[in-house]
Amino acid sequence: MFSKTLASLFALFFIAMLVLVSASLPSAAKGGRQNASATGSDFALVVVGSTDGVAHWGHQVTFTVSTTVTTEPHVSLKCSQNGVLVYATQTGFYAGYLWPWTQVMTLSSVAWTGGSADCVATLYYFSGASVISVGTLSFTAQP
Repeated sequence: MFSKTLASLFALFFIAMLVLVSASLPSAAKGGRQNASATGSDFALVVVGSTDGVAHWGHQVTFTVSTTVTTEPHVSLKCSQNGVLVYATQTGFYAGYLWPWTQVMTLSSVAWTGGSADCVATLYYFSGASVISVGTLSFTAQP
């Protein structure tokens, strides 16, 4: 019984940390890639296992990341349906990142059970307590 309680507390702490980091990231505007290359950085969407090269609900995506502004870049991905956030995740894209399997993201969640969604990826890094946004890219995940 104690281990279930401890596991639940750990899960709540982890979710709170994800929400905190996600909330601290600047909101990205829609409309495609913005300014990533102006800062010596570039990142692109990679759709995993797609037969048509397009991201779809339930499929997996990752990103290619290249930057000269930091040695520890991160990518945040948020997807919304009709303005309601239905998917949010973030992960590190560097060699020493402790959870490299999170670099492949499955486009679905408890809140996103189907249909298309507007998604925005933000390339960022931490500088002390600050979160520095390097660039964004937008795409629509098809049903």
